[in-house]
Amino acid sequence: MALRIKAVIVLKNRILPLLFFVGISIANTSHAATLKICYDQWPPMTMFPSETSSERGVVIDMLDQIYSEKGYTTEYYEVPLARGLDMVAEGHCDMLPEYLYSKNSENGFVYGAEATFSYPTAFVVRKNDPWRYKGIPSLKNKRIATGPGWDYSSMSVDYQGFIDDPDNSNFIEVVAGYDDVVDRIFYMIKEDRVDLYADNDLVLQYILNQLNLNDELQVIRPGLEKQLVEMPIFSKKIPVDERQKLISIWNEGRLSMKGKQEKILLRKYGIKFEEQNYD
Repeated sequence: MALRIKAVIVLKNRILPLLFFVGISIANTSHAATLKICYDQWPPMTMFPSETSSERGVVIDMLDQIYSEKGYTTEYYEVPLARGLDMVAEGHCDMLPEYLYSKNSENGFVYGAEATFSYPTAFVVRKNDPWRYKGIPSLKNKRIATGPGWDYSSMSVDYQGFIDDPDNSNFIEVVAGYDDVVDRIFYMIKEDRVDLYADNDLVLQYILNQLNLNDELQVIRPGLEKQLVEMPIFSKKIPVDERQKLISIWNEGRLSMKGKQEKILLRKYGIKFEEQNYD
């Protein structure tokens, strides 16, 4: 979560200690018909293949479809978000498919025009807990889980301010780890060690089902005040004409997938968007 910068809400500063390079040397900087993609673990949107599953998640499936139709092959670097951002800036990766949109982002990359997704957010709490988010006053005396450096400010400046306020430090639990931080937070809520956690609604749905905790926990809405907008970013090291071509392919492909095709991909991973009202 944090929202991904990720609580982002798993929101997205996902910090992983190891790098996994898949089938390619970073010394190869050719931008021909091979698209080099860095991505981090944020299931079910972006997933690292495992011994039991080759799935890479909704967003990676979408990328494969969009770019393969234009004759590109895709090669992946499975890395922590922070490392992925560096690799895009350095030109070792052409793109990273999801990054928190910010007008103040650093200048090593260019955003696509079409968002990957605009995610509704939600909270996870213990089953039958009557608590609901009604602004900052409703957080009083609640033990809140988050990850190291996760940034929620694009969804709620006040929520991020509450987490950062030293006066609230006794109620904020920062959970560090490899690729299982959100899983661990779910178990901490179940064990009554913390009370709530905010993230991408789809991520919460997916992990709740994967951990088989529907009898112990629940995803509740409304979430934070604004949606989490995630955008693909493209390296400035790519020649301008080629970069614009890649961006145009993404923009047109993403628009074409709205509606039925998007729902098919989401259904594949057992998730759906829940309707929420945002001002």
